[in-house]
Amino acid sequence: MSNQRTGDDAAPERIIRRKLSDLVFERLHAMIGTELKPGDTLPSERDLMERFGVGRPAIREALQSLQNKGLITIAHGERSRVNVFSTDLAVEQMNEVARLLLSVEPSNLEYLKEARRLFETGVVRLAARNATPDDIADLTALVDEQAGHRGDAPAFVAADMRFHTRIAAMSGNPIIETVSEAMLRWLFEYHHALLHWSGAEDVTLAEHRRVVDLVAAHDEEGAAGAMRDHLDRSSALYVHHP
Repeated sequence: MSNQRTGDDAAPERIIRRKLSDLVFERLHAMIGTELKPGDTLPSERDLMERFGVGRPAIREALQSLQNKGLITIAHGERSRVNVFSTDLAVEQMNEVARLLLSVEPSNLEYLKEARRLFETGVVRLAARNATPDDIADLTALVDEQAGHRGDAPAFVAADMRFHTRIAAMSGNPIIETVSEAMLRWLFEYHHALLHWSGAEDVTLAEHRRVVDLVAAHDEEGAAGAMRDHLDRSSALYVHHP
């Protein structure tokens, strides 16, 4: 006698009950970008309660979820407003996740350094292609500024970030500039290397000046090679601190 279960004996598909606030969130999310544009105010809580036929707790929980995702801003005593979306806002939403990834799993730091190496060698090629006299003047001034911060590790590192971000800005692509700044922030803020810069300032400055010279000469491959050498050498400066 066969023990195989027939279709009638199969376990029924389980129906999962969903929270009202999740359903409200989906409705409001769909409204953003269709009915509601960046800068628009959302309907009042009472209007939303009447529109969706739910209570105030479901509305407030859905609005809080939208704010947590960076889609709206909730201000006390005022109606919620749809945020103006930008690359900066998108990266800001990633910052907390990046911090947790780097803190919980230190090996992710190596992945970040590898990603930065690939990213910046490509970016500096664009900088060399697009460089104007004003760009070169700015980069030279940033290296000079950084040189003035020898012995002041926080200021030296801040100038280092501005140098690399300025190179990214030469791409003419705001997404590239924002991502570059974000990766640098994750490296410096969450894996402090400040104590490890002592004695390396002059080497760093010489490498930066070489990159500037090659970018000024519109030598894309040379600039990429110099940036790669610079990042490979400085990679050891970034270490995990629990």
